[in-house]
Amino acid sequence: MSGADLQRTARALVPEGKGILAADESFPTIEKRFDSIGIGSTEESRRDYRSMLFTAPGVGDYISGVILFDETLRQKGADGTPLVEVLRANGMIPGIKVDKGAKPLAGHPDEKVTEGLDGLRDRLNEYYELGARFTKWRAVYTIGDGIPSPACITANAHALARYAALSQEAGLVPIVEPEVLMDGDHDIDLCEEVTEEALRVVFGELSVQEVLLEGMLLKPNMVVSGKDCPDQADVEEVAVRTVRCLRRTVPAAVPGIVFLSGGQSDEDATLHLDAMNRLPEPLPWRLSFSYGRALQAAPLKAWGGKAANLSAGQAAFLERAKANGAATQGAYAE
Repeated sequence: MSGADLQRTARALVPEGKGILAADESFPTIEKRFDSIGIGSTEESRRDYRSMLFTAPGVGDYISGVILFDETLRQKGADGTPLVEVLRANGMIPGIKVDKGAKPLAGHPDEKVTEGLDGLRDRLNEYYELGARFTKWRAVYTIGDGIPSPACITANAHALARYAALSQEAGLVPIVEPEVLMDGDHDIDLCEEVTEEALRVVFGELSVQEVLLEGMLLKPNMVVSGKDCPDQADVEEVAVRTVRCLRRTVPAAVPGIVFLSGGQSDEDATLHLDAMNRLPEPLPWRLSFSYGRALQAAPLKAWGGKAANLSAGQAAFLERAKANGAATQGAYAE
């Protein structure tokens, strides 16, 4: 895929009124989700659940692309149709999570670095052949006593940049995800400081690796108070600080920023995105979403693992997707 093709795909993932569904839960994560509704996690149940989301009537009106787990990219629906084809038929671009998870960073207790670069080139080529057209790699940063350290910030930024370069080489649009976690009692000032530093280093490494900025997307956290902080910033402050942080760090060449929900409630994730898109100053990039749990919690509960509840699950999913689609335009009404 040429640079022009990468740019077209990147822009196609962030059109007005649409965002990305993150359905790339690992086996342990999806098992926890299924435990919450009392069903077992099997290949069939995982397939049926994700098929429910992918075939919701009109889902392509609000969802531009879906990040898949390796298993899902290879799966076929109950009728034998590959799920990749199901997505395309419903107007969505298939994507794939390619990292191998955050592992302990040597010499730095309580910090992690994301692994998965070994063998990545071959995996990316296979994923392209299987129908994926974009990828995702997540790095995590914990705020605590003296952390994140420069070592953690630098190691993760370097891995993100190398991953992004390899993805583009394979014709795949990379979604670069540096996530400053909400865990902790830190205030919004510290979250903004850490997020700004992490993003500065990430884009420095992306430049070193000559990643085509027009052919990538950024998936950052929002600038919020730590979840245990007694003084929680309101919606407007989160919006203003997040956009300020992004203006300072993200080049205008990047076509879109697709936020993660990061443990926010469904409603908060939508309200924060909506408030950012209501700010009066024009923005150089599209602000959209790449939510997992914030899109899936309601439909998972409504579905409950029962075929009879398929329509109820799809209706709950569409409600959340439509709300967030409106938020990308600053048009969400509670």
